[in-house]
Amino acid sequence: MECQAETFDPAWLALREPLDHRSRAEALMPLLVEAWHAHGWSCVLDLGSGTGSNLRYVAPRLSGKQTWTLLDHDYDLLSQVDTPDCVGMVRRIQGDLEVQGLLEIPSAHLVTGSALLDLVSQDWLERAVQACARGRCGVHFALTYDGEINWFRSDGADAVDDDPDDEWIRDAINLDQRRDKGLGRALGPTAVGTADAILKGAGYRTWLMSSPWHLGPDEAAVA
Repeated sequence: MECQAETFDPAWLALREPLDHRSRAEALMPLLVEAWHAHGWSCVLDLGSGTGSNLRYVAPRLSGKQTWTLLDHDYDLLSQVDTPDCVGMVRRIQGDLEVQGLLEIPSAHLVTGSALLDLVSQDWLERAVQACARGRCGVHFALTYDGEINWFRSDGADAVDDDPDDEWIRDAINLDQRRDKGLGRALGPTAVGTADAILKGAGYRTWLMSSPWHLGPDEAAVA
């Protein structure tokens, strides 16, 4: 049985973009900027780019000439990309991660993606990292789901609200995260540890930083 790749509603992506941006590990950016200048990088490949949220976050924090290649299987999402003024050229490629994604890696200096690694399989990630290592590419992946979900009391207290139903809801979500999203069984909550091990095995130095979503009453639509 063939599994279709996940599709995403552009309205949902627009709704979550401000939340994604405020949740990113900003402390990682100086490390990325340092590598960007030290190696003279200019070409970025954004895998699973959607409408370009990752482009809009990362590009203004870099400098100099930037050429971005955005790859996504959904042409409708690619057609809605709003490009920052700091980017010189943007290539939009409609294609899947399995074929076109891996083929594009050798032409990039920096390979990046947002909210992606928990959707892919270990086999795909191993091949992607191997391609990055052969091409001596930098790697920057953000907003990877790690399986942690906590609910807090509505009165503003910091204490976790231990409702008896919380555990089975979390377990059900984490089980669903492991579904095949089009590239084999998804890594889901295991993605962070798996990616860290694979990258280190390929000779990379890695930095892991927390980037939790915090949903309050004003984010009811996102929740």
